[in-house]
Amino acid sequence: MKLYDSIGPNPRLVRMFIAEKGLTIPTHTLDVRAGENRKPEHLVRNPHGQTPTLELDNGSFLAEITAICEYLEEKHPQPPLIGTTAEERAECRMWTRRIDLYVCEPLLNGFRFAEGLKMFQDRMVCVPEAAPGLKKMAADRIRWMNEQMKGKEFVCGSRLTLADLLLYCWLDFGAKVGQPLDPANTNIAEWFKRIDARPSAKA
Repeated sequence: MKLYDSIGPNPRLVRMFIAEKGLTIPTHTLDVRAGENRKPEHLVRNPHGQTPTLELDNGSFLAEITAICEYLEEKHPQPPLIGTTAEERAECRMWTRRIDLYVCEPLLNGFRFAEGLKMFQDRMVCVPEAAPGLKKMAADRIRWMNEQMKGKEFVCGSRLTLADLLLYCWLDFGAKVGQPLDPANTNIAEWFKRIDARPSAKA
């Protein structure tokens, strides 16, 4: 396998997932600021021009972070980062979906349409007037997540999962692009410290 990597929270998530699995996968880093991910060579791998993209042993390519992580979990089930039972897997997928849809998406587009506008305005449809509302939506759902994290070590209780890695990568990204975590979210802040202390956070 080979991982086509870059800067950004989504590639970092996959790197953290790989590190938590104890795997070693060769990487090729693309310069997304220079638009290398939109060049014909990469569009053959991923027609959407995104990173990360995983080249499989059979020569095919897999994109989308949840699909990549689920594939790696199936190929290397230990240690489990999604789950070992139908109930555990469903719980992880539920939280991963919630975090992706209600935190990551508005946070990302809030950045793209404001601080990141110069980089993205020629690559995709941007709606600058929507940026403040999107940032409010992300902040609101993070406050909701803070309540859900009360008394829990990880998003799915006592076990580290893909949902934790996703939320961690995006909150860390948000802090770097003008959407820092509100310190009033004390449950999330304590959880963040626990994830940040893991060796995989340096991946």
